[in-house]
Amino acid sequence: MTALPPPPVAAEPDLRRPRPGERSVGPPPSDDRPLAQPAARDQSLGQPPARDRYFDLLRALALSRVVLYHLTGWAWLPVLFPSMGVMFALAGTLMARSLKRPAVPVIRGRIRRLLPPLWLLGAIGVTGMAAQGWGPDTEGHPGWWWQHLTYWALPLSDPPYAKEVAGVPGLLGESWPEELAGPLWYLRAYLWFVLLSPLMLRGLRRLPWATLLAPLVLAVVLRLDLVTTTDRLDSAITDFSTFGACWALGMAHQEGLLKRLPAYAVPSLAPLVAGAGLGWAVHEGFRDGFDLDTIPLAQALWSFGCVLLLLHHSPSWTAWPRRLRPFDRPVTLLNSRAVTVYLWHNVCILAAATLYDRLWSVDALGEHVPWLLESWIPVLALTWVLIALCVLAFGWAEDLAARRRPRLWPDGRRR
Repeated sequence: MTALPPPPVAAEPDLRRPRPGERSVGPPPSDDRPLAQPAARDQSLGQPPARDRYFDLLRALALSRVVLYHLTGWAWLPVLFPSMGVMFALAGTLMARSLKRPAVPVIRGRIRRLLPPLWLLGAIGVTGMAAQGWGPDTEGHPGWWWQHLTYWALPLSDPPYAKEVAGVPGLLGESWPEELAGPLWYLRAYLWFVLLSPLMLRGLRRLPWATLLAPLVLAVVLRLDLVTTTDRLDSAITDFSTFGACWALGMAHQEGLLKRLPAYAVPSLAPLVAGAGLGWAVHEGFRDGFDLDTIPLAQALWSFGCVLLLLHHSPSWTAWPRRLRPFDRPVTLLNSRAVTVYLWHNVCILAAATLYDRLWSVDALGEHVPWLLESWIPVLALTWVLIALCVLAFGWAEDLAARRRPRLWPDGRRR
């Protein structure tokens, strides 16, 4: 399972939809800015709260890593940076801060910010699949098809997609519906975490350690096959067991629970937990070609340990350190359009690979620079160009969801 706003929004060339237990990263959507520690002081002075640029940097790194991972399929990338655990932790932090207000309007606001980008994706994707022959008879029962189609409107479960279509010659292969629907598992998982957050926050305040460790215990129970469920329910439970502890860690960070631990506790314990996850991954066949994202228990332990260290460090930058200032605009843009980047990146990878492969028809290139045609670097560059076009074409849906004036290129530059 991998690990995109927060759907704060976390992924194939391994151009395929993640198998059961395999996940891509995603961005959690957020109606709140990640605040630095001095935020309360800023608000008391009547100033807008400062963004926590450290959290912004983590989210941008997570999105960039998932694009690279889904293009190259390098198994070591989820080990280098556990994007999904990081993204769920950031989302949990923001959710805990928001829940200082009444829970019902907070949940309603989160769902509202999640759905318009999904609806836009579904309107384009479902229309395209229907135009290529996908319809009510696909699943063998028209009633099931119509029922499951509602998950494109409210992703309480994974939305359906066409298994066999013609594709778009020269642009998209036959697998484009899989690539389109692949990232949607994250929106479904994020939605359930949002709905469960009031209960999780209450548990953290009363039984902090039991709440933090409960998802990890559930991951062990699932690995021992002590519980059997349907496929759809199994996906939701597996996602909770894998990333629920990271979400809870983010909430605990916001509540100040982690600061109550002795200074030596986190640096001492977190590497042990992460090491246990990596050891289990090796035991399960990590060295034989299976990556961390296909081993839920290993992913849960590794992500928990790494996220615990990242939150323990948490410098809470209200302004960029000097060496990172050149990255201000791209990081701001990625955070402002995290959901759009996450939802469309798989299709962009597929289109970029298809377009670049057409250069093999140029005999001179195949004879003189075959190494260039085999390189992943130009495909990555083309992928980001296509992602930028998607930001321009579809990013306004995030502004619409946030009830703010649509912006074409929100990189933070003053105009």
